[in-house]
Amino acid sequence: MKKKFVKRIVIFFVVIILFSLVYIPLLNDMKFGLDLKGGFEVLYQVDRTDGKKLASDDLNSTYDVLKRNVDSLGVSEPEITIEGNDRIRVKLAGITDIEGAREALSNVANVSFRDVDDNLLMDASVISGARLSYDEEGNPAIALEVSDKEKFLEATTEISQKTTGENLMVIWYNFEQGVNSYDKDGETCGQEDSMCLSAATVSQGFSSDVIITGNFDKEEAESLATSINAGSISTKLTEVSSQNVNAQYGTNVLVKTFIAGIIGMLLVILFMSILYKFSGFISGISLLLYMLLVMGIFWLIGGVLSLPSIAALVLGIGMAVDSCVITNERIKEGLEQGLSLKEAFKYGNSESWTSIFDANVTTLIVAIILFIFGESSVKGFATMLMITIFATMFIMVFINRVILGSFVKTKVFDNKPNSFVRYLKNGKPRRKIKINAIKILKKCFIITGIYLVFGVIYLIINGLNLGIDFRAGSDVTIEADNLTVKKVEKDFDKLGYDIVSIEKQDNNQIYVRLNTELKEKGINKVNNYFDEKYDAKTEINVVTNVVKQDLIKNAFYSVIIAAIAIIVYISIRFKFSYAISSIVALVHDVLVVMILFSIFKIEVNVIFIAAILTIIGYSINNTIVVFDRIRENLKKTSSIKTKEDLKLIVNESISDTFTRSLYTTITTMIPVICLIVLGTSGILPFNLALMFGLVAGCYSSAILAGELWYLIESRKLKDNKNTKVIDVKISDEKVNKPKKKKKKAKHK
Repeated sequence: MKKKFVKRIVIFFVVIILFSLVYIPLLNDMKFGLDLKGGFEVLYQVDRTDGKKLASDDLNSTYDVLKRNVDSLGVSEPEITIEGNDRIRVKLAGITDIEGAREALSNVANVSFRDVDDNLLMDASVISGARLSYDEEGNPAIALEVSDKEKFLEATTEISQKTTGENLMVIWYNFEQGVNSYDKDGETCGQEDSMCLSAATVSQGFSSDVIITGNFDKEEAESLATSINAGSISTKLTEVSSQNVNAQYGTNVLVKTFIAGIIGMLLVILFMSILYKFSGFISGISLLLYMLLVMGIFWLIGGVLSLPSIAALVLGIGMAVDSCVITNERIKEGLEQGLSLKEAFKYGNSESWTSIFDANVTTLIVAIILFIFGESSVKGFATMLMITIFATMFIMVFINRVILGSFVKTKVFDNKPNSFVRYLKNGKPRRKIKINAIKILKKCFIITGIYLVFGVIYLIINGLNLGIDFRAGSDVTIEADNLTVKKVEKDFDKLGYDIVSIEKQDNNQIYVRLNTELKEKGINKVNNYFDEKYDAKTEINVVTNVVKQDLIKNAFYSVIIAAIAIIVYISIRFKFSYAISSIVALVHDVLVVMILFSIFKIEVNVIFIAAILTIIGYSINNTIVVFDRIRENLKKTSSIKTKEDLKLIVNESISDTFTRSLYTTITTMIPVICLIVLGTSGILPFNLALMFGLVAGCYSSAILAGELWYLIESRKLKDNKNTKVIDVKISDEKVNKPKKKKKKAKHK
């Protein structure tokens, strides 16, 4: 038995090491966001210059212009995404020349038609567009729609009269005299990185629409048509928000966040090992597999690692640990009821499945809504959260159970199950925390009501400390040695900008708010000033009123739709009374966080909405575990006739799950606290919101939700205090022990 045990331990750690070695090279190629690598991000509003309605073709052509302009900068991994029906976001991580990047992006695309000696024949004004077409033999070609037929005829006639090899009409994209020149061998024209789009042979003059033929495949023809259209687009770009992060500033953030994450992970493993002994230790080590899988999937889909996605990963770790806590608590229950370790292990895994499944599905609903309505960093957060949910179900539920099950089969722990899962203290069964939730019902409601009433009044009067995302303007973070608030105030006065607020965040950082929406010249002016005077590292965020309005609208829709989706799901899986209780508890959690943010003047930014929806997902996660136990205990009771019967059910269920709720909250808070203490200010509001929300959620889900459900359901029952009370605790007979097969006698 011991040999089997040792062998499996060795195999387990060898797999962990090999898995790590396979993934580490992949993770070295991980793409990092601006907040971790530095760089430049800008969001453009796209409009037509003639005032007409913007079409999808206009947006795609503008996208192509920006893509070609970015390619000219030599950025290795740019992100260019179309958002909605009229916006394009460009992210250039790692770039240092912000001025050059801004100038290159704003370059107007220009298509020109030249001869082989680079002489201009005509510009894009002679054509009204280009599209994919086919020649007489069915091969892909490009159809040019001619608008100035006279000019086109003159130019094509001139080219057609030249000698063979010289009678080429060369189509250029953003041709620069002295920089670009036609390669008469024709080897570079048409290549992906070449500004020379095509060189077409002209045999006669044309005064109508023409077709350019050649050895094109369909994709090449479509690309060429798009490029020609891009050179003659009638759109303009308006910068509606931007972010400028110094590269060194981003690197410092990455290092701090990485250290905080490692320490948080080690503390979680230690806590699990102390709490559950061997099973806790193995589950903690399985978290490493979980982390590698999550990061591997994120890398495979081309995800960009940013502070919000790291925050989602931290939350995912909490949820992964939660699945282990639920299962181990169920195994402990089985052992306390006298089951063997093998039977208790089977019982624990079976009974915990429903809670884990429902909890993860509700969080998935929140993640999907975030992905649909969020933008930029919020989408990254939602993507990571969805990955962590699937990884939790695969690694921490399926794989971890297989691993622990293999150790149970060695029978090493059969005579000492307390070493596998700690359920005895000093040789005696653990003392179960008894909570008479219904007895303290009035006190809970009074205390909660007083806090919420006065808190909401304070919130209405004083409001929230809205960040740039919700108020529009510019935020400037300056990091330099020996920099003081007074110096910075004088500097901005000299630059001609009025400061709304200024504060020193830590030893070297000063945070400045401006009502002014800094434009390109203003941003360059501020950057250059502080760089030259203090050798400072700066981060500048600019948001216009247009973006602010959209963020507020999307935030409202996200919260409302998430609440409706949760009500529908819980009503289907449980009952409507459970759904109403859950939503009231969730409203409580959100209000608690908002009131605390108002009292302590903590900044509310775009990632705060992700934090609120995360709290909703996590709180409903906890609440479902309590409701699942209530439903289970109801099934085990023959009939519920009076309020006293219902009280016993609720009190028993809350007592059964209270320890689990407490442990889950602690394990989730460990990495969050590490990020608050050791991490960066970039996700401080998110982590503070999570910490407040976790405490509020533990209270509301462990006690408040069950009490609310009792109030709703008790209205259907009679109030009979003289009725004899029957204890509804799980008894030995109620645990489904695996049936033993009878051995048949063997005949020789």
